[in-house]
Amino acid sequence: MDGGRREGRAPDFRDAGGCWRLNCRRLTQGGRWTSRGNVMLILDALDAFNSSFLFHDKHIEELSRMSENNLDVQSPPCVLCGRTDNCPEKYGEKRTYVEYNLTLHNYCLLMSSGIWQRGEEDEGVDGFLVEDIRKEVNRAARLVCNICRKKGASIGCVAPKCKRSYHFPCGLQKECVFQFMEDFRSYCWEHKPVQIFTDKESREPSQCTICLDLVEHLPLHSVLRSPCCKNTWFHRECLQYQALSAGIFFFRCAVCNNKDKFQKEMLRMGIHIPEKDASWELEDNAYQDLLQCYQHCDIRRCLCKNGRDYNKPDSKWEIKRCQSCGSRGTHLACSSMKSWEENWECMECRSIFAKGKYRKRKKHSLATSEKADGTTCLLGEPSPKFPRQSPGSQRNCLLQSPKIMCQNNLSPCSLLELPTSNRVAVSLSPLMSNRNCSPRKKHLRMQRKEASNILKELKQQINMRTTRLNINTENIWKSALKGFRQRNFRPTNTIEVKFTNSRNRIKADCFTGSKHLFFQLLMLHLQNSSLFEGSSAKNLSLDPQALKENLYFEAGKMIAVSLVHGGPSPGFFSKILFDCLVYGPENVKPNLDDVADADVAQTIKKIKYSESLSSLQSTMHDCYDFLAAAGCLRPITALHDKDMLVNDLVLHHVIKRIISPLESFRQGLKTLGLLEKMEMHPNAFSSLFCHKPESLSAEALCDLFTIHCSPDVNKVGGADFWMGYLQDVESGESVVTLEDILFFVTGSSSIPPTGFDPEPTIKFLPVSYPVGNRLFNCLELPITRTYEKFKQKMEFAIRNTLRGKKE
Repeated sequence: MDGGRREGRAPDFRDAGGCWRLNCRRLTQGGRWTSRGNVMLILDALDAFNSSFLFHDKHIEELSRMSENNLDVQSPPCVLCGRTDNCPEKYGEKRTYVEYNLTLHNYCLLMSSGIWQRGEEDEGVDGFLVEDIRKEVNRAARLVCNICRKKGASIGCVAPKCKRSYHFPCGLQKECVFQFMEDFRSYCWEHKPVQIFTDKESREPSQCTICLDLVEHLPLHSVLRSPCCKNTWFHRECLQYQALSAGIFFFRCAVCNNKDKFQKEMLRMGIHIPEKDASWELEDNAYQDLLQCYQHCDIRRCLCKNGRDYNKPDSKWEIKRCQSCGSRGTHLACSSMKSWEENWECMECRSIFAKGKYRKRKKHSLATSEKADGTTCLLGEPSPKFPRQSPGSQRNCLLQSPKIMCQNNLSPCSLLELPTSNRVAVSLSPLMSNRNCSPRKKHLRMQRKEASNILKELKQQINMRTTRLNINTENIWKSALKGFRQRNFRPTNTIEVKFTNSRNRIKADCFTGSKHLFFQLLMLHLQNSSLFEGSSAKNLSLDPQALKENLYFEAGKMIAVSLVHGGPSPGFFSKILFDCLVYGPENVKPNLDDVADADVAQTIKKIKYSESLSSLQSTMHDCYDFLAAAGCLRPITALHDKDMLVNDLVLHHVIKRIISPLESFRQGLKTLGLLEKMEMHPNAFSSLFCHKPESLSAEALCDLFTIHCSPDVNKVGGADFWMGYLQDVESGESVVTLEDILFFVTGSSSIPPTGFDPEPTIKFLPVSYPVGNRLFNCLELPITRTYEKFKQKMEFAIRNTLRGKKE
């Protein structure tokens, strides 16, 4: 039933079946009546219906209850637009003032052209006097809407010489613009403000940053462009809903968090930003769960007589939570802890951290090696003058012979399998023999070994199909991005790299096959790119253009492909960034040291170290824009309030600000299943992401290469010369470094987590100078009679070859 046509008409009950039930539903869903006369109309119709039909008793009871409670069939219409719709998102809140006999949409009242707020906030209707409203209704009753052609058009276009008038709902349908600021101006569809679009801007659709659906880059009323972020677009409807939810204090650009410039443009384009707190701030007990701490003793044998939930601070019955997960607890006395400062981990976390640390090691077979003075030293039985060494450190006592493969039968021969005459015994220099690994280095080494085994499992996904990447060393990022985005690129295909240099006069073939060099240059570029910020331990930065072009996803994908395909580990992630990736940003609590921007950190320190309330308030006044941009603008009434303020600022600048880049980056790391393994083995992979690779040693390089030689080479001491040269390089008696040697052979300055494929080999051939074949990771060495000649050739070849290539 239409509210405008109820007077003098009765419902039609001629159909005793479906029509009666339909009309009953309409009557009971309408609301409240304002006139009892309408109820009498219903009762008259009911009497007429009873005279010719018998129907169910529940229908009679329903109408009787309506007449007793004076229920309404339909809510009253707005006195300005004449519509009964109750849609706060479109027309504002609809309120009925019984004492004034007025029903109004809030937006219809605000945008009416002939009325002003002449009273105080508590007078009339939000400051609009009742007599002024009645005058406005009478004035609008004489104006015809240019859209629906009905009277009551209370809103007029403010453009000069424009005489169009319309209702507020009609204006929305016709895409008029209503500015909810200053004089509350309204513009018709012809004179409305528009955003300027340049010809240089991309016309390809992109994602709305709020709803993530596609948005067309066209000058449409339903599309709005961000004034502060280039090529950032929104749906008008999405922005309006966000503004109504966030309010004026939290409504800002979803990409860069700009508030002033963003709000000014959105108000100009007709977005209503209410002056209220955000909707999530108004919920009752919205943050109650955050105030609840775990208070339960989970030790198998709790000693507290008052029960496991008993907690008495500053006593032995105070509950201490697990420092890692926080979801388990213990009384101090139940775990024999003397003070709160002691760290405690639950059994679950302890077992996870200990995984892989205390695995049983295989016993090394005993071997005798001749010392320089002719005495023997048993590796399995150290001298009584020295403490017993762990199996992992036994190799520190002596640099063993390298892996040797006899050329006559091509079968691998270990040191013990070779004849005694072919064994090579070289004593260590004092520098190497006194080298002791710290517990931290040993721990990192075990973690890297565990991560290496996991990556080797992931590497089994790689098939024999090849994808060639043509990489220009002058712009490694652009060419790599083009290669990874090409249609036939598959992360599971074998990658071949061909370097091309157009400006530098270097033949492309000299770099062919150096996949390790490509991944190394790519990781170096990512470390220094605008996607990350910080000095050494880097966090993600907020680059709107990179976010728009999906570069964070590509960066994560490149890192995953690099690790699984045998590239180097990143090694430059901050601990807070790694924790956000594996544990989720909601489970990470940063501190002030995690703020990468020095200026931001300095501003937060000023607030943190304020010594009085007056100085704190003065500092906050000076940092008004800074606090507003972070959403931390709040009244401070006590000095201790600064602690929570500092925590919120740190949380915003370290985590909340980069939520979108972080999620995109995580999606890229899911390539080849890497992120899943990171989440399952966080400690192992933190050694690859947060720590630089361990420095090369002569021992590691000796173990890395397998020597292919003939008995003639052994007679002239080819293996002896190689091992002696490694020791000279490590002790600083050479102009090259161990990294230079590895780079000369493989194109990588460090041993990748998955190792090299194929494994590095050494061949002694009748060549004039050493040759590094990076396609097969093979080092071809010359056969010389003296060690001095061998060293001279090695340094000449490596130094001169790398001088051009490394640059």
